[in-house]
Amino acid sequence: MQVIIFDNAQQVAENAAEWVAELINKKTNPVLGLATGSTPISLYQELVNKHKAGELSFTKTTTFNLDEYLGIDETNVQSYRHFMNENLFDHVDINKDKTFLPTCAQGENPRQQGLDYENKIQQAGGIDLQILGIGANGHIGFNEPTSSLASRTRIKTLTQQTLDDNSRLFAADEFQPTLAMTMGIATILDARYVLLMATGKNKAKAVKDMVTGALSAVCPASALQLHENAIVLLDKEAASELEDHEYYVWADKQNNKINQEFGLYHNY
Repeated sequence: MQVIIFDNAQQVAENAAEWVAELINKKTNPVLGLATGSTPISLYQELVNKHKAGELSFTKTTTFNLDEYLGIDETNVQSYRHFMNENLFDHVDINKDKTFLPTCAQGENPRQQGLDYENKIQQAGGIDLQILGIGANGHIGFNEPTSSLASRTRIKTLTQQTLDDNSRLFAADEFQPTLAMTMGIATILDARYVLLMATGKNKAKAVKDMVTGALSAVCPASALQLHENAIVLLDKEAASELEDHEYYVWADKQNNKINQEFGLYHNY
């Protein structure tokens, strides 16, 4: 696991954008795994800026989102399809027919929908780079604590902490879903690279458990300890409970020397 610590959240977004841009510019048909939530918004803004500056084209890119609320219509402003359109897809030259979310409409079998989503990912050649955030309880996607480390795309019941954390996005009289479809932990681990972004003091405990804690379903993000190419981008607040800061800074300097000579990726 490569841990990189920045002074602030904007630097996290800028560095994440460099990882995404190099993949898109380097690979003929890149496949991105995307996340929603407040943390990746600044990343998407950076990508939109690169596109508008003529530095980045999404015409050959395929995307798969981590999750979507169960039974919610894509036109609903609370849907993650709406979120992705508003924050990224509507502002770049991506073909929306190549942007996928793990949807499950009313009356559809969520088990079959999960299998279909897994098949779509495989048909696309697998995910090259999966963007992740992390919940305050250590969840990735909507894989809540106690999720199986071998899990695949499926329906999940959201914890009260997640519902409370997300309630700020819903009006007092607005329906807030308690169920969602999500990529599983094993699905995430199948990505060739994983890029997790975490900012803010409220993520510090989850980050510590992920990076230095035990491998445990209690902290789903700790599964990234098993990934060969996991990159964790943190601001100082999110990294505040980690020890050995000096080592992370030193290791990043050594990695930068390699990256400058050979690029960020080693197998594309």
